[in-house]
Amino acid sequence: MTITEKQKRWLKAQAHHLKPVVLVGQRGLTEGVFSEIDHALNDHELIKVRINAGDREERATAINLIQERSQAVLVARIGNVAIVYRANEKKSAPLVVPHF
Repeated sequence: MTITEKQKRWLKAQAHHLKPVVLVGQRGLTEGVFSEIDHALNDHELIKVRINAGDREERATAINLIQERSQAVLVARIGNVAIVYRANEKKSAPLVVPHF
């Protein structure tokens, strides 16, 4: 899935008021964390993930792994919080991303 920079800015604005849904702690990315991320993306499509463990490079690696495993798009990364998006057409009221 590819989205444009304008769509990313729009999604970032939509995520501004959201609280982090998934928290990654000292144990890192476990199967349970990936399961929660997948479940949250199915339910919400646009989520924030807070990564509290490791230094900057470890957090970047974790975010890349989250993208690969969940097949989601990284909208933005602000400090230790990542905003990720994955469309779910099966949802009763899917998030409609405008086409710029």
